[in-house]
Amino acid sequence: MAKYIKNSNLIFGLLLVAGLIGTIYEAYQYRKISLVNQAIATNQQINDNAFPYQQKFAAAYDQGRKQDYKHAVQTYGQLLETNPSITEQAKIQFNIANNLFILGLIRRVNEDGSLQDDARYAYTQAKMAYEQSLRLDPTLGSARFNLSLLQSTLAQNTKIALKEQSAMELSNLPIGLP
Repeated sequence: MAKYIKNSNLIFGLLLVAGLIGTIYEAYQYRKISLVNQAIATNQQINDNAFPYQQKFAAAYDQGRKQDYKHAVQTYGQLLETNPSITEQAKIQFNIANNLFILGLIRRVNEDGSLQDDARYAYTQAKMAYEQSLRLDPTLGSARFNLSLLQSTLAQNTKIALKEQSAMELSNLPIGLP
């Protein structure tokens, strides 16, 4: 009986030590995650290299917030190369589309009311990114709303700018085949 109690105490002691080690590890992880969440909440850069995905996402968001839309789109594109989950891909596509949409909105219209080529390109890319976001996660209501908003903006500016032909002729070029 004494041997049984001794073995039971040894097993329970090992379980206690394993539980304490697990608790210490979880407390350490909780502390690291809390620091990252605190940095995100206060709009600071994440300096911990243990969270590269969150660090890059926060950097891209910060670039967009500072109106550096082209670099934000580029950084979000780099995030797509890290093979995130499907829901994360949908969020990234949504953020890419938002930055492109805003980029298109700040572009000017031509004198005849048509969109400049840069704005048209940004709108087209934003539309494709919204659609990709909805393909990945059809429950994203904000992507659906922004897509309809984008389409209404495009509908108002559908007039295509006419390209002017160059009036200059190059007289030293031969006409026809030799």
